This record gives sequence, C-alpha cells and structure tokens, in this order.
Amino acid sequence: MFGFFSKLKTNANRKRLKDEKFAFLFDADTSGEVVVFDTETTGLDVSKDEILSIGAVKIKENKILTSQTFEVFLQNSKEISSASIKIHGIRPVDLKNAKTTKEGIEEFLHFVGARPLVGYYLEFDVGMINRYTKEMLGITLPNQMIEVSEIYFDKTISLIPQGNIDLRFDTILKNCAVPNMGVHNAVNDAIMTAMIYLKLTKGINK
Repeated sequence: MFGFFSKLKTNANRKRLKDEKFAFLFDADTSGEVVVFDTETTGLDVSKDEILSIGAVKIKENKILTSQTFEVFLQNSKEISSASIKIHGIRPVDLKNAKTTKEGIEEFLHFVGARPLVGYYLEFDVGMINRYTKEMLGITLPNQMIEVSEIYFDKTISLIPQGNIDLRFDTILKNCAVPNMGVHNAVNDAIMTAMIYLKLTKGINK
C-alpha cells in the first residue's frame, strides 16, 4: 500500500516538471551508485536561508569514488552572518567566483541523476535543494532518500534498549571508528558521511 501511494506522489511530482531536459531525474536508476551530499547554508531556516555550497561524492558497491567528488559555491543575496561563518568558514570573498543558483543547482542535478541520496539529517539538505527546484523546475527531488542517522539508530537500539541514543554527528563518527577529517565543509562532510554509511551497511570503511 505504501508503494502505491509513493508511486502516486512521484507521478504527481513528475507532472509538475516544467523542463523536460530534467526528466532523467524520474528514470529508474541503473548505475548501482548512491550519492552522499551535504550543504552549507546561511542558516537553518529552509523557508528563508540560502545555500552557499554543495558537496557530494558517489559510492559504488563498497567504494567511495573520491575521483568523482562534486563541489559548487553559490551566489547569495544576503549578508553572511559572523555566526554562520564560524560554522562553515565561508566568507563573502570565497564566493567571489561563485555560480548563480540556477547554474549550481542544475550542475548538482546532473551529477546526481536518478541515484539514491544519502545524508546526515538529510531532510534539511533536501529541503534546501527543493526550495530551489520548486522554483526552477516545479518539482521536488524524486530520488530515494537514505538517512544515515536512522540506520545508526536501528543498528544501535538493540544494544541500548532504553532508546537514549546520541545521534550527534561526532558521536556517530567516533562509534563507527570513522576518522574526523577536521575541516568542516560540504565535501568533507559528505565524505565522512559516506564512510559512516559504508561502515553501517557494508562493514567496510574505505
């Protein structure tokens, strides 16, 4: 029953597509790959904040395809607060050669294609992307979504029956024995999330 309603939702989303050049987003994925991605933003309000950068990397089988990383910086219309700069380190000068939102989002969509998307608290990152795709193309991302914190919770709950599980990123990194790459940016966060995903699903960290 769930699959039936999911298909109805996808079909309705497909009918809203304004540009048939992006119909490939609705194709069946045959790549055998997933895309792990992360965004850096001006804040945490999906309704008004903007994306400053997107980082992504592909996984195929048990390998992170580091030769196929994706990174793009986007122009923004608002002043970047000092508080957010402390988090992501992106300064106005770093966006001097940034791409327009349209260019950057389109490049990201071509990189992703119809592949499943993996992330840490993915709902926020997808919500930010959807804010742009709704305006540009009339649709939300139709890709399958895979949340690593949910996988971690499911793997851990049997060991901690009371359910008091720490889902902070640094905690998951430590408990999965994944090295912290230190520098906080979209690409590094995507790669660390990819390593967590492999550790949880394949037992392999590569």
